[in-house]
Amino acid sequence: MATFISVPLKKSSEVDMAKSLSKFVKDTYPAGEEQTEYVRAAEELNKLRKSALGRPLDKHESSLEILLRYYDQLCAVEHKFPFSENQVCLTFTWKDAFDKGSLFGGSVKLALASIGYEKTCVLFNVGALASQIASEQNLDSDEGLRAAAKFYQLSSGVFAHIKDTVLSALNREPTMDISPDTVGTLSQIMLAQAQEVFFLKATSDKMKDAIIAKLANQAADFYGDAFKQCQYKENLPKYFYFHEVLPVLAAKHCIMQANAEFHQSILAKQQKKFGEEIARLQHATELVKTVASRYDEYVNVKDLSDKISRALTAAKKDNDFIYHDRVPEVKDLDHIGKAALVKATAVQVPMSQKFTDLFEKMVPLAVQQAMSMYNQRKSEIVNCLIGTMRESTNLCNGVLASLNLPAALEDLSGDSVPQSILEKSRAIIQQGGLQSIEQLIKDLPELMQRNRDILDESLKMLDEEESTDNELRAKFNQRWSRTPSGDLYKSLRTEGGSYRNFLDKAASADQVVKERYSTHCEMIALLCKPEAELTAAIPSANPAKTLQGSEVVNVLRSQLAQLEEVKKEREQLENDIKSAQFDMTSKFLTALAQDGALNEEAISVTELDNIYGGYTQKVQQGLKTQEEILGNVQTSHQEFSTLKQSNSEANDREEVMKKLASAHDSYVEISNNLREGTKFYNEFTEILLKFQNKCSDLVFARKTERDELLKDLQQSIAREPSAPSFTAPAYQSNLNTPTPAGPVGPTPTPRTVFNQQPQTKPQPPARPPPPNFTPQAASSAPTNPMSSAPPQTGPTAPGAPPAAPSAAPPGAPPGAPSQAQGPPYPSYQGYPGYYQVPMGYNPYSYGQYNMPYVPYQTPAQPGYPGAPQPQQHPYGYPQQPPQQQPYYPQQ
Repeated sequence: MATFISVPLKKSSEVDMAKSLSKFVKDTYPAGEEQTEYVRAAEELNKLRKSALGRPLDKHESSLEILLRYYDQLCAVEHKFPFSENQVCLTFTWKDAFDKGSLFGGSVKLALASIGYEKTCVLFNVGALASQIASEQNLDSDEGLRAAAKFYQLSSGVFAHIKDTVLSALNREPTMDISPDTVGTLSQIMLAQAQEVFFLKATSDKMKDAIIAKLANQAADFYGDAFKQCQYKENLPKYFYFHEVLPVLAAKHCIMQANAEFHQSILAKQQKKFGEEIARLQHATELVKTVASRYDEYVNVKDLSDKISRALTAAKKDNDFIYHDRVPEVKDLDHIGKAALVKATAVQVPMSQKFTDLFEKMVPLAVQQAMSMYNQRKSEIVNCLIGTMRESTNLCNGVLASLNLPAALEDLSGDSVPQSILEKSRAIIQQGGLQSIEQLIKDLPELMQRNRDILDESLKMLDEEESTDNELRAKFNQRWSRTPSGDLYKSLRTEGGSYRNFLDKAASADQVVKERYSTHCEMIALLCKPEAELTAAIPSANPAKTLQGSEVVNVLRSQLAQLEEVKKEREQLENDIKSAQFDMTSKFLTALAQDGALNEEAISVTELDNIYGGYTQKVQQGLKTQEEILGNVQTSHQEFSTLKQSNSEANDREEVMKKLASAHDSYVEISNNLREGTKFYNEFTEILLKFQNKCSDLVFARKTERDELLKDLQQSIAREPSAPSFTAPAYQSNLNTPTPAGPVGPTPTPRTVFNQQPQTKPQPPARPPPPNFTPQAASSAPTNPMSSAPPQTGPTAPGAPPAAPSAAPPGAPPGAPSQAQGPPYPSYQGYPGYYQVPMGYNPYSYGQYNMPYVPYQTPAQPGYPGAPQPQQHPYGYPQQPPQQQPYYPQQ
C-alpha cells in the first residue's frame, strides 16, 4: 500500500509579544497587583509562542498539544487587546509551507499586523502536524488505526475551517498555501485517508465483505474528488508538493476501486453470481495493472495484484468447468454502495483539554470599550450635577456679597472690622495670599507650552513618516504594497486634534481666570494685610445701635443660617455623588455572555438613571430651596436698609466691605480654578506622553516594515533580467517539429548530400567515408533527402580504423587543413543522408547571409562574447532620514 500523504509545517519569524502587550497593560491599567499579573501573563504567552513555533516539533501528540494551547490562547486574547496596526501592533511573518524558494531569494512570505493571520497560520500547522502524526502510526495495530483515523479527521476539519475563515481573518489575498483552494484540497485528501484507515480497520477485523466494499468505494470516491480538485485548480500544480501528490491520489483511487470490486466479487460468489464475480475481478485486475504500469514508483500493489489474480483464476476455472455463467460487461454491473464513516472534526475552542486562560481576569475588549463609554457618560452626569451645585453656590455668594451680608449685620458698631471679614482675611493669608495665586498663574504658561511641545512633536513624527511613505509610494507605484500611512494615521490624527482642542479650551479658561484675578487683586491684597491696616483701610461710620436687637436683624440672621445649612448639605451631596460606585463590569460581562453582543447605551443609561436619579432630584430640590431663601433675604435686607441710618460714610464703608467679601469669594474660586488647571495640565502631560509613545512605537514599526519592504524590493529588482529578452528567429521554431523520418528532436541543418542511390536495405559501414561534395552542392538544398547512407549515430567503436580526414570546405585556401571533428557530438537521429553537425560549427552563419565559410581553426577560434553586464536599475533607494529622538519634557 502507498505511503500516506502528510503536509509540511509553515515557518514563522520570531515576534516579541511580551513587549507590546506589557506596554498596553501598563498604559491601560494602574500600577498594582492586577498590572503585575497581566505583565507576567504576557511573558508566559511569549514563551508559549516560542515553544510552539520557535523550534522543530516532534511528530508526537505532546507537540500537537503545545500548538493547540497556543491557538486557544490566541483565541482568548484576541478579544482582550486592540490588535491593529495603530494600537497594539504585532507584525507576524510566515513563509509559504510549499514554496521551496529560488536560487537568488528566499521562499514566498507574508507579513501582517493581524492576530487573525497568526491564528490561521498556527491552525494550518495544527492540521499539518496532525497529518504527520497520523502518517507515523502503526497501522497493523488497533491503537494505531484509531489514532490515525482521529488525527486525519482532525486535520481535515482544521483545513476546512481555514477554508471558511481565512479571507475574513486576513481581509486581503493570502499566500497560496492557506488559500481556500489549497486548504480545501488538503481537507479532502485528509478525509480520504481517514476513510482508507477505516477500510483497513474493517479489513483487519474481518467484517462482512459488503461493508468493506462500501468503505473502499467511498474511499475511492474521496480520493477521486481530491484528485479532481488538484487537477482543476490552476494554482495548485505550481507547487512541487502537488506534483508528488497527484500520482498518489490517482493510484489510491484505483486501488480503492479495485478493493471495492474484489470484496464485492466475494459477495457475488456468495450469492451464486459467478459471472458477476468474474466481471468484477477482471475490472479489479485492469485497475491494478493501471496502477502497476503508471504509478509503480509511488505504490506497491503486488500483494493486491496477486490476491486478485488468484481469485480470478479460480473463478474462471470454476465457471468454465462447472457453472458456465455468462460474464456481464462492467457497465452492466450494479453500482457498489458507499458508506462514509468519517467526518471532518469541527474546530471548537478550546481545542486543548489542558487550556488555561493566562488573562482570565482581564475583561474582553468589547467590555473594556463599553466601560470606557460608561465612564464617559458617568463623568458627564457627575460633572453636570457638581457644576450645577457649584454654580448655585457661587450665585448665592454673589447675592450675599452684593448685599454686604453677613458683614452688614456684624458691623453695627461702625468702627471695628466685622468678624466675617477678619475670618476671610485669615483664610486668604493661610492659603498663601497673593503669592500663591501669582505663582500658579506664572506656572500655567510653562505647563501649557510643555503639553503643546509634546503634541507637536508627536504629530511631527507622523508627518515625517507619512511624507517618506508618500515619496516611496510615488517612486515604486504598485510595488509599494503596504497600507498608506495617511490611512493608518487617521485615528491618531483625530485623537491629536481632540487633544489640541482641549489645550485651546484650557488656554481660554486660563485667560478668563487671569482677567478675573486682575479685577479683584487690589481687594485681595487688602485682605492679606494685618488687622490694623485692614481696619484703617475701611471707612468708619456712626453706629446704628438701635438695630442690634431688632426683629429684622434676627430674621436676616436666621435666613443666613438657613443658607449656610443649604451649602453644607450641598457639599455633602457633592461628596456622595463623587463616591458613588457600581460594578458595571459584571453587568456587561453577563450581557455579553447572554446575547453575544453589547448594547452599551441601553445598559448604561438604565443603570446611570438608577444610580444618579435620586441625586438629581436632591440637587434640584436644593436649588429650589436656595431660591426661596434668597428671595426672603432680599426682602428682609430692604427693610434692614430702610431702618438703618444712612449717610455717605456708611455707604462708603458698606461698599468697601462688599468688595472685600466679593474679593474673598473670588480668591477662593480663582485659587481652585488655578489648582484645577495645574492638575489638568500635569495629568494631560501623562496622557500626551502616552500618545507620543504610541506614535513613536507606530512610526518605529512602520520604519522597520519600510526597511524590510525596501530590502525585499531590492532583492526582487536584482533578480529581474537587466537585458531585454529577445525572440528566437523564425528558422529555430521548426527545429523540434516531428518529421516522418524520425522522432521529435532537434535536427541539424543539412550540410552534405550523398550522391548514392537509395538501397532497399542499407547496411551501414563501421564508419562512413568522408563526404564528396561540390561548392554548388554545399549551398544548395538537398535533392535526395531519402539517401540510403545513415547518419553517424555515435562515437567510433573501440578498435575501429581511424576515420579519413574530411575534405577541405569549399572556398578554403589551398593547403588549408581540413575541418577538425573534435569530440563526438551527442547522438540523435536526423534526416537520412546528412552528417551530424561537428563541434564548433555554426549552421546559421553558413550560406544564409552569403558570407564565405571560415574553416574551423583551433588557435584562431575567437571566444564566445561575454554576457552583458547587468545595468544598474534606475530605481535608487533614498537614504534613511535621521531618526528623531522623542521629546520628553523635564518634569
